Amino acid sequence: MKRLGNVWTGLTLAFAASAVFAARPPMNYDGNPGGVKLLEQGQRPAVVYPTVQAQQAWRRQQAKAAKGGHGKPGSSTNNLIYGGGTGGIGVKTAPKVYMVVWGSQWNNNDPSGEIPLVQSMLSSVGGSSWFNSVTQYCQGVASGTIFCNGAGTPAGNPPGFYQGIFYDTGSAAPSRPTQSQLAAEAVRAAVYFGNTAAGSNDSTQYVVMTSTGNSSSGFGTQYCAYHSSTSSSYGNVAYTNLPYITDAGSSCGANFNGLGPNAGITIVEGHEMAETATDQFPSTGWLDSGGAENGDMCAWISSGQGASANVTFPDGSTFPMQSLWSNAFNSGAGGCVMSY
Repeated sequence: MKRLGNVWTGLTLAFAASAVFAARPPMNYDGNPGGVKLLEQGQRPAVVYPTVQAQQAWRRQQAKAAKGGHGKPGSSTNNLIYGGGTGGIGVKTAPKVYMVVWGSQWNNNDPSGEIPLVQSMLSSVGGSSWFNSVTQYCQGVASGTIFCNGAGTPAGNPPGFYQGIFYDTGSAAPSRPTQSQLAAEAVRAAVYFGNTAAGSNDSTQYVVMTSTGNSSSGFGTQYCAYHSSTSSSYGNVAYTNLPYITDAGSSCGANFNGLGPNAGITIVEGHEMAETATDQFPSTGWLDSGGAENGDMCAWISSGQGASANVTFPDGSTFPMQSLWSNAFNSGAGGCVMSY
């Protein structure tokens, strides 16, 4: 990817040009282990959340390069830049989030209690100071914008944006679902919830959860989760691939920063939710010059500014969460914050 002036280019063109997919192989994990990747031929770019080990190794490598004068420090100092959106949609102005429990493999089989934990977090996060950092980003402004300064329409942070759950458990899901299969399940969920009118998916996200032992290929070794979008008869549909996080152990956040064996569940889903809010249809929303979103830039920080920690939401519930990138922090120089 590259930038011409202040206009975001490169993978944003992937929505319209199938040749982009043919030009690069799937499962592309070169460079920064997180950010925009092409995972499957013919599918739109996904933004992946790397494993703990991959992200921290990359930061060490970057810090070493910076010490030798050959690179920048491991924690990014590039602010997020608006890419123009897809059909004018770049952020979630009135967010709605739905859970999709996919496959009969879930029946009486949730050993870590991931369904109720994700449901509880999503039910509590709306209106929180943690999520509020997304409201500094907007749509309806020119590509290349860094600070909205009251222009455009901001991403929203209303209370109660969790909308419901779809137990699609009448038959088995694929044992290793592909991106195209996950995308099709998200469209199925849109129909289930009645989101079939024009514009009904412009600010909506479907969290597709797969059961223990049945997660997509690459989970736990190359990524912990990802979000993407797909075209449909009901408009563009944004979705998250949320594998069974505790299957990956410490690679995806178990006991990260001493936050407990289930810490990765809410850290990972919170990361994906916040990224979708600021880049609804990847990768045309808010990203830095290297293709990282607000969650990627602060992934798996274990100490200092922006380290993952327990966060208390407006209803008094507390969950392990990671920090999010704020362009406004540090007098506009940007940084990772736990509240805004």
